[in-house]
Amino acid sequence: MAFPFELAYHASMLPPERTVRQRMIDLLASTRLSSHQLAQMLGIPERQVEEHLPHIVKTVARDRSRRFVLDPSACSDCGFLFRDRAKLTRPSRCPTCRSEAITAPRYGIDSVTR
Repeated sequence: MAFPFELAYHASMLPPERTVRQRMIDLLASTRLSSHQLAQMLGIPERQVEEHLPHIVKTVARDRSRRFVLDPSACSDCGFLFRDRAKLTRPSRCPTCRSEAITAPRYGIDSVTR
């Protein structure tokens, strides 16, 4: 796992001629990141990162050597894990205890070894 300052350096080293989605894929291939972290590294709004994620999932799905990984959100109060959530964004409230203290989901891309 890379340290945040190493990731920020890595993000600044990504070629500017690559698209935002290509740069996101490059960043996600090295570690797990939240949409907030991706937004900071890429210098774009978090909402824009969340709009790109479904397209990145489809792109990665076409490549059999890689897979998109989602570390789901969890309730900080009761520990409920949003395992079966279809949306990639952070939920607003826990269905069990109604708390709004929800951790952000983290995204990554892993290599598939055969």
